[in-house]
Amino acid sequence: MIAVTGATGQLGRLVIAALLKKVPANQIIAAVRSPEKAKDLADLGVQVRQADYSKPETLDSAFKGAEKLLLISSSEVGQREAQHNAVIAAAKRTGVKLLTYTSLLHVDKSPLGLGVEHRATEKALSESGIPFVLLRNGWYTENYAASIAPALAHNAFIGSVGEGRISSAARQDYAEAAAAVLVLEDQGGKIYELAGDESYTLAEFSAEIAHQSGNKVDYVNLPEAEFAKALLGAGLPEGLANMLADSDAGAEKGGLFDDSHTLSKLIGRPTTPVKEVIAATLKSL
Repeated sequence: MIAVTGATGQLGRLVIAALLKKVPANQIIAAVRSPEKAKDLADLGVQVRQADYSKPETLDSAFKGAEKLLLISSSEVGQREAQHNAVIAAAKRTGVKLLTYTSLLHVDKSPLGLGVEHRATEKALSESGIPFVLLRNGWYTENYAASIAPALAHNAFIGSVGEGRISSAARQDYAEAAAAVLVLEDQGGKIYELAGDESYTLAEFSAEIAHQSGNKVDYVNLPEAEFAKALLGAGLPEGLANMLADSDAGAEKGGLFDDSHTLSKLIGRPTTPVKEVIAATLKSL
């Protein structure tokens, strides 16, 4: 039995879809906060169980019978450490034999503020006694593709990365990697630094948007504080705006770069080209 937390999230759904190509549906547990949102998974034969990171009392029954567990990191920055600790404790109580965790690329030396909670979770895992494997995910290309529409509207793509290079990959690539690790044997103790095959600056990313759309899109580099202020002005919550600005500043220091090609080796194909994600995003607008 393989349990996947956050199974109705953007990454979780893709992991479930990838697992369904490898194992029978009745051997997959979709552990979700709101089971009513997973009716489509239940219809496929996947076991849907309630598991709310913030309600530890829901976790033991969710993980019961699972030999392997994928802990997809919580999206609630600032609450992740406590939430992840609750999952780890429940996994230990229910006899999970391998816990796989989606961490952050090169988190042990990452300049990104996001790394703090990931490092705390990795430490908790190492102290838990449960065999574990770390999927240190780099940036999703979709994180930047989400800004294509406003970039077209203002003829400018803003950020705070400077000349820093980003080795992003599509969310689908990371999902396939997670599914691959979950069905492989002898994974305990392994650490995968996962990132895209190609890297780019945001100036290059902006140029590709301009090339494909036929519109003028210049990259405008801002100091971190100004970028955060601009994101706030665009309607983002303060916490998210500050996190994105901090992540850009970390990327300028090399925090989102990796050229190991570990991800493509794990999934058995090249990672999704950035230009394909841009093309798909433009098509959807």
